[in-house]
Amino acid sequence: MSAFALGAIGGGFTDRAHLGLPAFRFVVCAETPGMVRTDLGLPLRVTHGLDRLAEADLIMVPPGDGPVPRPSPAVSAALRAAHRRGAIIVAFSAGVYLLADARLLDGRRATTHWTLTDDFATRFPRVNVVPQALYVDEGRLVTGAGGAACVDVCMHLLRREHGATVANAVAREMVTAPHREGDQVQYRDLPVPGSGEPSLGAVIDWLLSNLDRPVSIGELADRALMSERTFSRRFKAVTGATPYSWLLAQRLERASELLEVTNLSIEEVSRQVGYNTVAVFRQQFTKRHGIPPRAYRRRFRRIPSSAGGSCGERIHGCTTRR
Repeated sequence: MSAFALGAIGGGFTDRAHLGLPAFRFVVCAETPGMVRTDLGLPLRVTHGLDRLAEADLIMVPPGDGPVPRPSPAVSAALRAAHRRGAIIVAFSAGVYLLADARLLDGRRATTHWTLTDDFATRFPRVNVVPQALYVDEGRLVTGAGGAACVDVCMHLLRREHGATVANAVAREMVTAPHREGDQVQYRDLPVPGSGEPSLGAVIDWLLSNLDRPVSIGELADRALMSERTFSRRFKAVTGATPYSWLLAQRLERASELLEVTNLSIEEVSRQVGYNTVAVFRQQFTKRHGIPPRAYRRRFRRIPSSAGGSCGERIHGCTTRR
């Protein structure tokens, strides 16, 4: 199995109750308990079997390092039973094949690693494959692209279930982005953006400190000492998103935090993140989070603290493999 995926999942859902964050109980299970080989060659002793899936609130299926797996009837049955009773089930990369084999993805959207999408679509024609997505959220079924995208999925689930304050606090501890814009296309045979973009870094820092200000591409390009075309191209290469979509995401992320940890009115929150009208802010916020700002505040309202939030309900994290 993938040691990186297991580490990412464990890092996202470790118990951080001592920091005032939600307490999770992380359990690793396998179809047959015993020694499991990881892609690093390090053995992992797994003591729990498939019976643990019957009590988990969150089940995460990581990929292996060999051929695409074909799950046994026992694994498929355990996944279907967990889904019927209401568990959230997540899979990455080749692990998505296990959900499709269990017929959990029929008629639904799903993604997997971009190198597997053609084969996946051919093998599972009833699944609506979204080849470019880092992850696809279908409620209690979430699929991811694999690799670093498993971190994105963990951050997304933390934000969805516990709010932006918790997700941001965990992301800070893991030294990762709480939310990445973009899709898999930016990682296909493209050079990795280097650190030699100090002007872009300065512009991004300025934007994060001035989310309430109206800005234009021209102004940002001037600050970066670039033409508008060059700025837009380099900005997307570094962030994976256009300046407009990146700024929109940052404004709505900041709005989530303000709704969770302040008593500011919806109107003032709207103003502080750069919206001239509350109606437009409410529309954009609802589109991104699925609920209006006022409902979001009722769900995720937290008492401010140095840890960034109070404890939420427990979710048991399980991983399974063939």
